[in-house]
Amino acid sequence: MNLQELLEENNFEFDKNFYKDCTVFTKLLQQWGKIHNLSGRLTLEDINENILDSIYPLNFIDSYESFADIGTGAGYPGLLLAIARKDMKAYLIEPRVKRVAFLNFVKASLKLDNLTIICDRVEKVNDLKVDLVTSRAVTNTSLLLDITKDIVNENASYLFYKGSMLNEELEAVKVNKNYKIVNRNDRNYLYIKGK
Repeated sequence: MNLQELLEENNFEFDKNFYKDCTVFTKLLQQWGKIHNLSGRLTLEDINENILDSIYPLNFIDSYESFADIGTGAGYPGLLLAIARKDMKAYLIEPRVKRVAFLNFVKASLKLDNLTIICDRVEKVNDLKVDLVTSRAVTNTSLLLDITKDIVNENASYLFYKGSMLNEELEAVKVNKNYKIVNRNDRNYLYIKGK
């Protein structure tokens, strides 16, 4: 199944430019990934699944004007969200230089004017305020909420891509905010809504 069929099966409709951009991203990831060990999963099927995983929450989250993705790595989910929503201001925060080089190369190749890439740890980022914080497979929920507290607007939302440990993490955090969990395959999307 190609990417378009996979996304349409999951109720997404994108124009041909989105699919062109994803094709460029996929080729670059496969080229760079082998050399720089960016991602362990570089087959077309794996990359397509990661693209779907990255953008899937667009089905259920509220609209936003800006977001910061913490620990973007090879581009999941932040780079794909930036490609899918070019009308939104995107910040990818990634401390590893090789990965930042890759993200900058993709940004330049796709002419993503909505995208800013920051080579640093999120705790050291100043002068940034966003509506939404995203993160996939970086750290536990409690620590993510803590290390991102200085980059969010007052009523910011959070979207964390989690695995099976989510329930234990939520008990530790005692999230009493307005949140929901959406499950898809082995993925738990934790969406903590701002006011």
